[in-house]
Amino acid sequence: MQNLTEFPGNATSQKNMSVIIKVCVVIPFFCIFLCCIAVMLHIFASHRQFLDTSRYILFAFMLINDTLQLLSSVLLFLLVMGQVKFALVYCVPLLVISTATFHNTPLILATMSLERYVAIFYPLQCPAAWRSDRIWIIILSLWLISCICPVIEHYIWKHDPAVDVLSTPVLCKATVVNSSPVQTLFRAVVSILFFAVVAVIILFTYMRILIETRKLRQDGESVGKAMRTVLLHGFQLLLCMLAFTIPITETLIVMHANWLPQDLAFFNYFCFILIPRFLSPLIYGFRDQTLRGYIGKTFLCCSNKVKPCVRGKLQDSLSASSTG
Repeated sequence: MQNLTEFPGNATSQKNMSVIIKVCVVIPFFCIFLCCIAVMLHIFASHRQFLDTSRYILFAFMLINDTLQLLSSVLLFLLVMGQVKFALVYCVPLLVISTATFHNTPLILATMSLERYVAIFYPLQCPAAWRSDRIWIIILSLWLISCICPVIEHYIWKHDPAVDVLSTPVLCKATVVNSSPVQTLFRAVVSILFFAVVAVIILFTYMRILIETRKLRQDGESVGKAMRTVLLHGFQLLLCMLAFTIPITETLIVMHANWLPQDLAFFNYFCFILIPRFLSPLIYGFRDQTLRGYIGKTFLCCSNKVKPCVRGKLQDSLSASSTG
């Protein structure tokens, strides 16, 4: 009888411990990501040469977009883990930001590939929209395109009379808020369309650069760098597309392991959403030779500032102990 009464408490404590472990795993990753992004954005803002180059402006835009995506997704993750419920009027904007930034990343990758294509094929007659002082027009267009789809998705939601948008608390999760078959189909079609178009653009730019390499009277090294950059954008796109493997992994895990639904959801979120979004901008940023040099100088400068402080504290402690 005593064992039966203690069982619910043990289950509750195990569930709480599981939530704490998941949060402790996610938060450090997110903090490291924010530190790296802050360093790269500081470098962009401190050096004029980056602000005068369209490629770096687009990369900075991608850093900001991925930061918003991870910020919104981690916030939604923490709210779901804590089973926090609140009104739709606050939940829907979070879901719109998360979905829009998710769709915006492949669009930015396609734009960066096209920028490399334009830089190689039209070095002296660069279209006005691709110049550094006009690239904001393309950036605003990408934001507009990526925001329209989630707004339409929520607009086609069939309002439940029992749900008050301003007061009824709901669990802020896309599968809960946007649970109608029409919304699910719309979301799947839009995601597949976005990534398919971007894949075609990246493949087109890479093949064009590859075919025309021998015809261009330019430095072969710059053409080779452009090809490697486009290939890297393709790899970044593959990282983003890992989110579409979640249904497959869920099926395989359910067939071969007895996992709890919340554990399965966390595994998919951490492996196929959080880590790819964490790695994608960092790989591109640390690969760039110019940016990597400034990042190294920044960390070296920070370490040199920390060492005198530590040395001063040690000297103060030694002098205090000797006088004592």
